[in-house]
Amino acid sequence: MSTIRPSLDADIAAMTAIYGHHVLHGTGTFETVPPTEAEMAARRADVLAKGLPWLVVEDAGKVLGYAYCQWFKPRPAYRFSAEDSIYLHPDAAGRGLGRQLLAALIEQARLAGLRKLIAVIGDSDNAASVALHRSLGFEPVGTIGACGWKFGRWLDIVLMEKPLGDADRTAP
Repeated sequence: MSTIRPSLDADIAAMTAIYGHHVLHGTGTFETVPPTEAEMAARRADVLAKGLPWLVVEDAGKVLGYAYCQWFKPRPAYRFSAEDSIYLHPDAAGRGLGRQLLAALIEQARLAGLRKLIAVIGDSDNAASVALHRSLGFEPVGTIGACGWKFGRWLDIVLMEKPLGDADRTAP
């Protein structure tokens, strides 16, 4: 039975390993050097300091994935729009955990007062991530072609958005 919960300091090593795998073997992130545990801890601390969620999914005490959102851009005017990130352990793919985790993140983002989530999906061939986001109400808003170079090839990014709560119908 899997559980989704807020991340803990004790989860840093597992999250770093999961992300490191994606950095070294995937195109969902355009990072090329895996961050250290200290870097991941600093990233998490920054997210939490802004009152934003960083969640994990675990099964039998093992972290199988994580998701968080961060302001879309660092300027304060963007504080109601955030980019979501979600990464699963490769052994956890295809079990529905990503959908559960992203759904929980969406709800936590709404409760945190966010009005829009933005998916910046690395690699337009990343059909699983596009389908996951679409299944939870994200709509495509564009593709930026050939904006990243990784594994000896140019990669696109797909932009998708999901309004939250009152979205732009009322002032925050």
